[in-house]
Amino acid sequence: MALAQPGLKRLALFDLDNTLLDGDSDVLWCEFLMHEGVLDRAEFAERNATMDAAYRAGEATPQAFSAFYVSTLAGRSAADWEPLRQAFLRREIVPRIPAAAMALVARHRDAGDLLVLTTATNRFLTELTAVHLGIEHLIATDCEVGADGCFSGRPTGVLNMREGKVTRLHSWLAARGQALADFHSTAYSDSINDLPLLCATTVAVAVHADARLAAEASSRGWAQLQLRS
Repeated sequence: MALAQPGLKRLALFDLDNTLLDGDSDVLWCEFLMHEGVLDRAEFAERNATMDAAYRAGEATPQAFSAFYVSTLAGRSAADWEPLRQAFLRREIVPRIPAAAMALVARHRDAGDLLVLTTATNRFLTELTAVHLGIEHLIATDCEVGADGCFSGRPTGVLNMREGKVTRLHSWLAARGQALADFHSTAYSDSINDLPLLCATTVAVAVHADARLAAEASSRGWAQLQLRS
């Protein structure tokens, strides 16, 4: 593991789904909406499973992935969704965050690191999770909102997935008057989709790694971590 250079600030970057969270927020959201009768299970369940499998295999394009899951918000405003979003956090997300994941975040926070949750899942769905985790900063896929105040069902801007995570990180840091080179950075992820981000940071840690990422981690000498009991 790379040692921090004296004088460098420290940055900790956490993927969310299947890393700090035992599950995938987008997939769980769709299951939640089907259970609540908002989405038709007969029409949506197979599509959800197919997209999830494509993502896990590293075969889903950022545009297809983001467009599919952001589409679930279409036609309602943030205020319309808020009761369901709160129930989703309480019932489906919080119980799936292992104590070891909370402890990992706390160790970085107590060390004075700059903490960032960086996820391909959209901001509306994940901002409450970031608060629960005690992570101050969130970089996530953004959702388009129409003139009527309702979600259009389309993502907007640079999608925070694959190389987009690196692009968005650089842009976020630049807006703060900083650069990635200013930091000793550590990134945590489970997915081969995050290989660009892991390669861009000082230290990469594979967490519950999928088969392709586990092979990369082994060949590159990256640490591998388990947070689930």
